[in-house]
Amino acid sequence: MSPTASSASSDATRVAFVTFRGLPDLNADDRRAATALTGLGVHADAVCWDDPAADWLAYGAVVLRSTWDYHLRVAEFHAWIDRLEAMGARLWNPPPILRWNTDKRYLVRLSHPDLRPPPTGILARGSAVNLRMLLESRGWDEAVLKPAVSADGYSTERTSLAEAAADQIVLDSMLARGDVIIQRLVPEIRSQGEISLMFFGGVFSHAVSKRPKAGEFRVQERLGGIIARTEPPQQLVEAARDLLTIHARGCLYARVDVVVTAERFLLMELELLEPSLYLEHYPPSARSFALAIQRIA
Repeated sequence: MSPTASSASSDATRVAFVTFRGLPDLNADDRRAATALTGLGVHADAVCWDDPAADWLAYGAVVLRSTWDYHLRVAEFHAWIDRLEAMGARLWNPPPILRWNTDKRYLVRLSHPDLRPPPTGILARGSAVNLRMLLESRGWDEAVLKPAVSADGYSTERTSLAEAAADQIVLDSMLARGDVIIQRLVPEIRSQGEISLMFFGGVFSHAVSKRPKAGEFRVQERLGGIIARTEPPQQLVEAARDLLTIHARGCLYARVDVVVTAERFLLMELELLEPSLYLEHYPPSARSFALAIQRIA
């Protein structure tokens, strides 16, 4: 089943892996998925999302993979999603999910008894916010600031009561550009890191641990994060699956990023747009992803 109207001209043996100008070819992980698709008789093309010559209706599935500039061009990106939905392109994940997931406000709207975000607030663009007073009012010693629309740790900053006065200019600059998310910093992320759980067609595939380098709180590989396969607790897999059933039913792919503390599981991100899927860390996952794509193409 497609999330949008089918096209008589679409070809189930061709899929588009949607990229951006900075990476017009497939990245290493998507090459693994493309190879697995070839084994199923399906060819994957790398297509930039803003390519005016792209024939989106020709593809059995249009799968967002590395649209890694969307947060810098969000209005254009939303217009592109709208256009593909209107023309009946078979876009994955479903357009309403993609729109919802571009803005991290979703973190304050999620509800699950066993998997909730850390305390989170939204600061409106153009507002005057005294950072130190805000931290004091919430009782937070440390916090993380990030744009409401961001990706791959873009403009994500740590602050604290001790550094709030010096960091005020950072917050003011961020608020001049857009809405800002502020979260209590989870100390366990420094020692335990995150667990990322990958799901294809709602079925759990594999998980990796992501640990920051010494002195860092961000776990992205480009910032020195260390990635390794891990076996998550079954309770966490079940909670993540339940969360997806509630908030992301019908998705082709999903990644759930979690920090495990002594008291609970804390949801850091629900990645439904263009997440890295870490296929290299569990080789069978490339075929699992390819089979999920074949089923919807």
